[in-house]
Amino acid sequence: MDSLEKNDPYAAALPPIKKYREMYNEAKSIRGISLWQDAWRRLRRDWVSMTALSFLVVLGLAAIFTPLIPLQSPQLQDLGNRTGKPPEFSSMTKVTNEKGESVDVPVSLGLIGKTGDDYDRRKSQLWSDLTGFDVMLLNVRLAIFGDYCLPSLCGTDMLARDLLSRLFYGARVSLIVGIVATLVSLIIGVSYGAIAGYAGGIVDDFMMRVVDIMYSVPFIFVVLFLITILSEEGVKQHLEAWGISRIVILYIVIGAVYWLTMARVVRGQIISLKNEQFVDAARTIGASGLRIVFLHLVPNVMSIVIVYLTLTIPAVMLFEAFLSFLGLGVEPPAVSWGVLAEEGLRVITPVKIYWWLVVFPALALASTLYSLNFLGDGLRDALDPRMKNR
Repeated sequence: MDSLEKNDPYAAALPPIKKYREMYNEAKSIRGISLWQDAWRRLRRDWVSMTALSFLVVLGLAAIFTPLIPLQSPQLQDLGNRTGKPPEFSSMTKVTNEKGESVDVPVSLGLIGKTGDDYDRRKSQLWSDLTGFDVMLLNVRLAIFGDYCLPSLCGTDMLARDLLSRLFYGARVSLIVGIVATLVSLIIGVSYGAIAGYAGGIVDDFMMRVVDIMYSVPFIFVVLFLITILSEEGVKQHLEAWGISRIVILYIVIGAVYWLTMARVVRGQIISLKNEQFVDAARTIGASGLRIVFLHLVPNVMSIVIVYLTLTIPAVMLFEAFLSFLGLGVEPPAVSWGVLAEEGLRVITPVKIYWWLVVFPALALASTLYSLNFLGDGLRDALDPRMKNR
């Protein structure tokens, strides 16, 4: 049917099959891209955002696999030989040899050759609260590097503990607090804001007035009050019986006060979407309100939520550092960047300034916060349809 005889009277009435076939083949060769694919394509063109993303990926992997890196112990103290040492490229300590002489030897773990109770006792001196994953990585590290340790490239603190090691282990705590507390605020804020925006009317008014009331209360005092109460000895023992430590309380309390802005942002987006045709279609086929909210509306606001998350994580990390600075955050022997900054500031005196105890924790925290903010700006532009082709 591609062609008919020229003298056929019906030829003009038939559709141009050949032309339609060419149009179909041309349309078939064109591949459409989703919102996320287009966002990733635009994000890759932003070198600042990609640099920030690369830094955060490297930092995250380093925090996860910290026991695999040949670092010194984050808690072992050598007060007689290494107190307040500045950054150095060769770390030595003094030991007594068989002749009773004091000799300089490189800093090492001292685990190789020990077995049984001696090995466990030495390991408990070097690290505390190791998980099964950490023990597995530690065994791999010992198999590869043995007792070798990197020198104190960032110096040591006033208790002769290696600062580089404490920075890596502190990154684990600071990043986990930032991510987990932000996820708590995400779950509460998105659910609350989406239900309020979809319900509308008196329900929306009541739920938003609750948010307004909570906004009027200085949340920093709320957090300090809750942490102080929950850290009381009797309450603390009761919570620990249920497996709830102070750091878990920190996750929940910080996340529970950072969901207010998230709820407002999500509510505004849901209000603008709830009268769209795809929602009417879902309602027509009998979808329930909760199904419409969480399966149809919430996925359509995830781009805004993700951008806001990248801006919330640094705020939460900074707040955790502030609480640790006040002594209400992470408990020893656990360490975070906020704890390190507080320890560094405590030893600054007019007589001598131990600059490395402040500079390196502050540099680690500032680099992470800047990277998260730059990534958030890049995601905002990449996920904004109005910025397409710019």
